[in-house]
Amino acid sequence: MSKKFKRPTLPTKGPNAVWVLLFFLGLGVAYLFWYNSINRDIEHVSYSKLLDQVAQDQIKSIAVQDYTAQGKYRDGRVFSASVAPTERFWSALFDHKVDIEIFPPEKQSWGSMLFLALFPLILLMLFFYFRQNQGGGGGGGGAGKIFNVGKSKAKLFAANQISVTFKDVAGVQDAKEDLKEIVDFLKSPAKFERLGAKIPRGVLLSGAPGNGKTLLAKAVAGEANCPFFSISGSDFVEVFVGVGASRVRDLFAQARRHAPCIVFIDEIDAVGRQRGIGLGGGNDEREQTLNQLLAEMDGFSTEHGNVIVLAATNRPDVLDKALLRPGRFDRLIEVPYPDVACREEILRVHVRSVKLGTSVDLSKIARGTPGFSGADLENLINEAALLASKSDCEAIEIIHFESARDKILVGGERKTLIFTEAEKAMTAYHEAGHSLLNLLLPATDPFHKVTIVPRGRTLGVSWSLPERDKTSQTKTELTSRIIVALGGLLAEKLVFNEQTTGVSNDLEKASAIARNMVKSFGMSPLGPIDYETASEHPYLGRDMQNGKSFSEKTSERIDAEVEKIINDCYNQGNKLLVENRDKLNLFAQTLLEKETLHAAEVYELLGITPRETHNLQ
Repeated sequence: MSKKFKRPTLPTKGPNAVWVLLFFLGLGVAYLFWYNSINRDIEHVSYSKLLDQVAQDQIKSIAVQDYTAQGKYRDGRVFSASVAPTERFWSALFDHKVDIEIFPPEKQSWGSMLFLALFPLILLMLFFYFRQNQGGGGGGGGAGKIFNVGKSKAKLFAANQISVTFKDVAGVQDAKEDLKEIVDFLKSPAKFERLGAKIPRGVLLSGAPGNGKTLLAKAVAGEANCPFFSISGSDFVEVFVGVGASRVRDLFAQARRHAPCIVFIDEIDAVGRQRGIGLGGGNDEREQTLNQLLAEMDGFSTEHGNVIVLAATNRPDVLDKALLRPGRFDRLIEVPYPDVACREEILRVHVRSVKLGTSVDLSKIARGTPGFSGADLENLINEAALLASKSDCEAIEIIHFESARDKILVGGERKTLIFTEAEKAMTAYHEAGHSLLNLLLPATDPFHKVTIVPRGRTLGVSWSLPERDKTSQTKTELTSRIIVALGGLLAEKLVFNEQTTGVSNDLEKASAIARNMVKSFGMSPLGPIDYETASEHPYLGRDMQNGKSFSEKTSERIDAEVEKIINDCYNQGNKLLVENRDKLNLFAQTLLEKETLHAAEVYELLGITPRETHNLQ
């Protein structure tokens, strides 16, 4: 019979500080009630009124201490007053035979003085006692405790607490293959050390957000069946100087005690940015933390052990070079956006818990979601499930996935937006211009659908789906994209001899493509020269740069070439629309009637033969 893992029993905590505070608060409230019950029947009188009452023989007795007097009327009532113990005051009391009692000035006892001095300290100790028992950091160290501020905040997961394995990670096959070697190192280090191979100290997972870097790290720990420390890069940096470095030391000290193990640092760019770019303050603390991390991973006194550091970042370009060198992070594993085959595999993992209809084709959905990360695909399925539930459907159909994708990429439908007939007609011709040029040009992505239903900030959208994932694009493909982007503007001018502000995003896209063709891709008479390198962002952890590295004359030539590309594409697109004016009119009028048209409907409507697609999966 297999033994079940029993969690270690935590030490029992002392009395809850909340009850201690409530006890003292109750004592204070009780004292206030007692004090008020004693003093609420005492009448306070002025000094002049007191002298008048003495002269009228209304005072029976009086007790005087310093400048305070308290006494009784002859009818039994009690009074108090502030007095000036002058000769006139004493003479009046003696003349009217008032019973006088005099007390010496009150001297504060040493006990009360000591209590008043220590009371703030007692409150402070109670506060920190409360923080120690109720607050507190993760499994490594209790950062909420006053004396443990320099302890690591990493959470420790035991080997049998992690159930994630490589089977639960879909779509990153290349990264999994690279990480399997790390698992072999942790499981049987002697197998490699007998030939002189050294266990890697660090592996850096790099990729865009949502592609599964953290999930991969968990899978490595689950496969290797070893302890797993998890911490974020921001957990090291603190406002107090030296705390970050202390936490790094404590983290690696704990890791060595649990070796072989994995230390996972998420968002390491929070602490690992290039040094020497700050102006002091918090940046000095971050640099001290980074220096300690460098020393712990591969410093003079660092001992060799089975501790592997996994780190994740989506900004490897800003990391310090000393952190990336072999001996610290020996391997840089890219976790890219999934291709079409990987997207289908990821979709199959996430649809296990939902009910799909017969119309759902996951391969088609995968082909229609280029650029989606694993997290985006999970969100797509959830949005489709929400739409199906909202419609009281028995299962999720393909229409729900279509609507969910449109909602994610463009925005939800704006059903309350009111169109005039002229605005609706111009939108229809605008989108028909994009779609028709997309159909007529051979080097574009296959047309999918077009709609004039407003979504998000758009009044209409024309969709095209790539038939495969592309790693590069030709000059013909780029110019075709520019022509399609200008299609809305061309249709507006051709039909209405007018131009709307709705073309702003189209012009932005077209201009960006043309400028990249000239400055980055060498697709112009300026030659195969990269003019983009010097204009990188200056705040990426690099030294400040002077912007352009070319002359004003070259800048003018670049602008001229960009203008020439745009004008050539404009003329080509205009010629195509003029030659196919009848198709444009038919397309736009039908779009006005139906509002949404899919590819099959458009092919049949315009008499265009569907483009041959290639199954490259």
